[in-house]
Amino acid sequence: MSISTSLLWRGLLAIAVGIVSVAWPNITVGAFVILFAIYAFIAAGMEALRAFSSDRAGPVFGHLLLALLSLAAGIVALVWPGITALVLVIWVAAWAGVTGVVEVTIAFRHGATAGERALWALTGLVSIAFAVVLFIRPDIGAVSLATVFGLFSIFYGVSALVLSFQARKVRSTAQRLLNTPA
Repeated sequence: MSISTSLLWRGLLAIAVGIVSVAWPNITVGAFVILFAIYAFIAAGMEALRAFSSDRAGPVFGHLLLALLSLAAGIVALVWPGITALVLVIWVAAWAGVTGVVEVTIAFRHGATAGERALWALTGLVSIAFAVVLFIRPDIGAVSLATVFGLFSIFYGVSALVLSFQARKVRSTAQRLLNTPA
């Protein structure tokens, strides 16, 4: 899969997620909490399977402990979704911060056009700002996060689409130059 196709699909998915998050923030938060609980229950089951497939006592104890922790995390997510939502706010803040730093770094890579650099840098700075706001004010609530996340996803998706079209244009120009007789 080419970079332009990857960016195209990433952009379209981000826009779709953004629209759903803005239109239905309560459902988005509930879905995140439920998905986390499902993940925790699956992880608990996998760790239990690993525990009973081990032939030594040390790994059995470790895997059973991880299974119990994952099971507890899944139960906590379903019983206290508010706490789970707060943890998800902090997790999204960390994700946005790391992503933003990487995108700003990508903006300074060699071979990128000025427009591409500006778009990568702008997207990265928006990610970092999003992270800072969430770290400073995690109490803004998961519903607000879902809305802000949705707006961020739409912005990110549009920037990915722009980069996709630019990458297609560059690839087309390069192919045309390579196929032109000297």
